[in-house]
Amino acid sequence: MRLGVLDVGSNTVHLLVVDAHPGARPLPAYSHKAELRLAELLDSSGAIGGDGIDRLISTVHDALTVAEDRGVAEVLPFATSAVRDATNADEVLRRVEAATGVTLQVLSGADEARLTFLAARRWLGWSAGRLLMVDIGGGSLEIAFGTDEEPDAAVSLPLGAGRLTAGRLPGDPPDPADVRTLRRSVRSEIAQVVGEFTRIGAPDRVVGTSKTLKQLARLTGAARSSEGQYVPRHLAADALRSWTPKLAALPTRERALLPGVSEGRAHQLVAGAVVAEAAMDLFGVTSMEICPWALREGVILRRLDRMRAA
Repeated sequence: MRLGVLDVGSNTVHLLVVDAHPGARPLPAYSHKAELRLAELLDSSGAIGGDGIDRLISTVHDALTVAEDRGVAEVLPFATSAVRDATNADEVLRRVEAATGVTLQVLSGADEARLTFLAARRWLGWSAGRLLMVDIGGGSLEIAFGTDEEPDAAVSLPLGAGRLTAGRLPGDPPDPADVRTLRRSVRSEIAQVVGEFTRIGAPDRVVGTSKTLKQLARLTGAARSSEGQYVPRHLAADALRSWTPKLAALPTRERALLPGVSEGRAHQLVAGAVVAEAAMDLFGVTSMEICPWALREGVILRRLDRMRAA
């Protein structure tokens, strides 16, 4: 069965087309992305403006056309923190549905964390033991921990790289005082939830799943994406700690020239590094594995599980 996952995220609208069957590994068939940066289009009241909604509708239309052209039998559409946290979320959802026929399922932060954890668990397998998962998106940070496919603890914090860049780091490069203030704020917020996880026990494996963490791992020496998804990749805390101030001192155009850094995300990599460093420090993580599967794969896996149970 050919499925399409339409992910309306804080940075991009991403249609992932996969050939999927219950009990089998989903095989990617096609990927279509459009950068909207919805997390950075919120106005002073926290609403997505009319232009942003129009751009979203046009992008969803384009994704549906691609899905049809690629023979997708079913599209699984969902939205994450940028739409979830918008003060006019209901209006956004109504307008998208009226214009495209697509009913976006708005995932809660906890659902994001649980589905991403499911993807990481399936990728690593049961031998990973107690798993701590960290995902830094454009609008939020998800953390989950557990021994099974359903995590024992899962939280979502408004610490996405795009959100923090737009709201807290206006300069290019950012003012060092703003970076220090952001660092204190991020660490304070993450510290409030650490106890919820550490009281359960220590993880056997720690995994990062986001584009931000993949880019930071590549920057600090991990293998290129061209070497394939089965090559082990890690992000070391010491290497990240040395790179964060270097990233903060560079303008966006120079960051975009660094190994593994995409032009579209270079502007928010400083905030992403600040969040990643804080999470690793506060959870006592010296190194994390990078997992190629994340939220979209979690949505697909959950759908396949339901098909198998029907």
